[in-house]
Amino acid sequence: MRKLGLFIFSVVLATATLQAQNIIKSLEQKIPGQGTVTIHQDPAIEALLGVSRNAQEGKKVIKISGFRVQAYAGNNTRRAMNEAHEVAAKIKEHFPDLPVYTTFNSPRWLCRVGDFHTIEEADAAMRKMRATGIFKEVSIVKDNINIEL
Repeated sequence: MRKLGLFIFSVVLATATLQAQNIIKSLEQKIPGQGTVTIHQDPAIEALLGVSRNAQEGKKVIKISGFRVQAYAGNNTRRAMNEAHEVAAKIKEHFPDLPVYTTFNSPRWLCRVGDFHTIEEADAAMRKMRATGIFKEVSIVKDNINIEL
């Protein structure tokens, strides 16, 4: 009985998610002879629905559980913020094909690299980063990763 209830709940949730996405899309459609609706909303709203748009490229992105390489973890000072951005710049210089995420997760600044499905992919990237001699204190962390559709 519990399994049936859980199944029905998941179907209702999936339907509600699709309807919410369809409402937004239908409002933004350009129909000749009618007005134009522009919706400005936080990307986190679409992320909560399970699908978000990458604002720079217009690509759809989903978030799933995966792995990233953590290249920097500091405290909550301005100096730590600057160091996190410096590490991100160095990573972009040496590994331009890897996405870099510099974020503040209270109480510290983090700089993480990549969107890896498996720990083996993350380990290979971590070894390449260590081999440069610049990034010595790198580690693999479990994180929500972005997957382009």
